[in-house]
Amino acid sequence: MAANTGVLAGKTLFITGASRGIGKAIALKAARDGANVVIAAKTTEPHPKLPGTIYTAAKEVEEAGGKCLPCVVDIRSEEQVRKAVEEAVAKFGGIDILVNNASAISLTGTLSTGMKKYDLMMNINGRGTYLCSHVCLPYLLKSSNPHILNISPPLNMNKIWFKGHVAYTMAKYGMSMCVLGMAEEFKPDGVAVNALWPRTAIYTAAMEMLGGGNEVAKQCRKPEIMSDAAYVMLTKDSKSYTGHFAIDDEVLSAEGVKDMEQYSWVKGSKLLPDFFLDVDAETLKEQITEAGGTPAFGGSSSGSSGPAKTFETIQSMLSEELVGSVGGVFQFNLSGSDESTWFIDLKSGSGSLGPGEAPKGADCTMSLDSADFEKMFAGELKPVAAFMSGKLKIKGDMAMAMKLEKLMNKMSPKL
Repeated sequence: MAANTGVLAGKTLFITGASRGIGKAIALKAARDGANVVIAAKTTEPHPKLPGTIYTAAKEVEEAGGKCLPCVVDIRSEEQVRKAVEEAVAKFGGIDILVNNASAISLTGTLSTGMKKYDLMMNINGRGTYLCSHVCLPYLLKSSNPHILNISPPLNMNKIWFKGHVAYTMAKYGMSMCVLGMAEEFKPDGVAVNALWPRTAIYTAAMEMLGGGNEVAKQCRKPEIMSDAAYVMLTKDSKSYTGHFAIDDEVLSAEGVKDMEQYSWVKGSKLLPDFFLDVDAETLKEQITEAGGTPAFGGSSSGSSGPAKTFETIQSMLSEELVGSVGGVFQFNLSGSDESTWFIDLKSGSGSLGPGEAPKGADCTMSLDSADFEKMFAGELKPVAAFMSGKLKIKGDMAMAMKLEKLMNKMSPKL
């Protein structure tokens, strides 16, 4: 691993989104040098699915040898950002390093990305990064070796990185465009502005969510590869090292770190390439699925997608043979972006289906989000896993619900 050298002792780092994941790992790495760390994040109460708060992270920073100021900050709020920066300057005397780590992600297509979700990503990723940079720069300009580091990707204009989640790509590239512009703008002032991005997926709470569970961990590296690379970058001379879109393992290799296996959750495993490099989203999706995960991305956003398209495919498969093997009537109460009710009659004749409630009542009623419904029939979400995790609620004949898996197994290759 990249060894701590003590260079950051007494330096003050303002890190957004540092209550967990990569942000916290960078905070702990700096703390081992004896740095001052400002944790600027929203989480003050434990979340049932996302571990860590600004206070638990602050405790870890101080136990690692640093000093810490936890600040409740939603980086969409200019008032909260300014207040946190003022508190940091009052406590530590200035700011030497800004790490723009906080980010919002939704890997959804245009029709599935409403304005609330769009605005969230734009306001946190692009605007939040710009805002924190704007507010911290007057203090960075007074530092002897000032750095801004954005956790954002190289600006890859390949259309594959836009077609499946154009809103997220636009928002994330907003962070990278800040690097492109600010590096040139502040080069004469000696303020380094760089970006850092992982070569492979990093196992964090966000990756667990996108990968559909902890099965994806074996294809990931640990956050420490990012914190080690960030440490290398933040200890370089700001006057000569700026405007780089760096990749974590390349940074470490250049510093003589040869053993990248030490960062893998499972040594020797096939690693999942991260987004925005030269592996397309469908390949990533396939690799996650092969490892037993359920990727929460990669679906089509065309007008022909959605539950209606799924039921259209089911309609084409109805037969007396299928009715004989299942023998039940199902009702689906779908919520979310495609809220609707449908029924499938696999009990009489050659079967039938349609919108609305089952005319003669259902043997089994399933309630779930419309997106999860599509994933189940596409083979991307196991019904048992959906039920156990609370995503799927079943009322009526449970045995009949299990029989429906036969239909799903037949359908998945066609979706």
